[in-house]
Amino acid sequence: MSSELPEIPINYREDLHNLEYLNDADLILFMAGNQFMVMEELLSAFQKRYPEIKKIFYETLPPGLELRQILAGGARFGNMEIRVTPDIYTAVSNEAMQELLKRGLIKEYFVYLHNRIVLMVRKGNPLGIKDVKDLARDEVRISQPGPLEDITRYIIEMYKKAGGEEFVHRIMEEKRAEGTTIFTLVHHRETPLRIVKDTADVGPVWATEVIYAKNQGLPVDMVEVGEEFDQRDKVNYYITILNNAPHPENAKKFLEFIKSSEAQEIYAKYGFVPHKR
Repeated sequence: MSSELPEIPINYREDLHNLEYLNDADLILFMAGNQFMVMEELLSAFQKRYPEIKKIFYETLPPGLELRQILAGGARFGNMEIRVTPDIYTAVSNEAMQELLKRGLIKEYFVYLHNRIVLMVRKGNPLGIKDVKDLARDEVRISQPGPLEDITRYIIEMYKKAGGEEFVHRIMEEKRAEGTTIFTLVHHRETPLRIVKDTADVGPVWATEVIYAKNQGLPVDMVEVGEEFDQRDKVNYYITILNNAPHPENAKKFLEFIKSSEAQEIYAKYGFVPHKR
């Protein structure tokens, strides 16, 4: 393990849940961040099934940052250190799971869920954005997930599909220089806020995030980009138990639960694409 601990930015405080259970949890979950809107209902159903599992500490940070925590044996957050080993780790990157396998930290992993990319716009879609290619228009201001976010590589693939490397350059370089592509650090918070405050017109996001924003009463709409572009066939959510999980029996119960029709139906309510077995 590395002695250099990664830093959890202070603005990720809302992604550290039940910190009071950090040192005496019954289960520790590192969940890929864009599942944040599902977790309360999901864990409520899980604890009804397994009432003996009372104290759950969980993170909904970007899974790349969670992976760095695992490899370093902890992380810094402000003036505190979070030194826990998760029981469960989830990611949208097969490479992350392969890294854990290579280091002998896990034995196996599997796909349990999918998502898709859509465009979030203001209610009524005032600029009449119909598809991905409309993002290249001069007047369209894009709230664009930055290079540290896991969604970004799927968005880049969508851009390539829409117009090749030239289109990627237009969105990520030219429009950024013009001030009409604005990067995010935490897109699921920043993009809805920018659109509502009229500092951006559109943002590529997970479909789940538009549904969540609308459920919260925010004046936003969804523009579907179509199955050819939305990456649903590539966006896999992977899950694993760590070999040195501190609560292995409870971790196994969570793995079984996540595969259940009950859990998959909860995810589907929030716009995720259930995994067909």
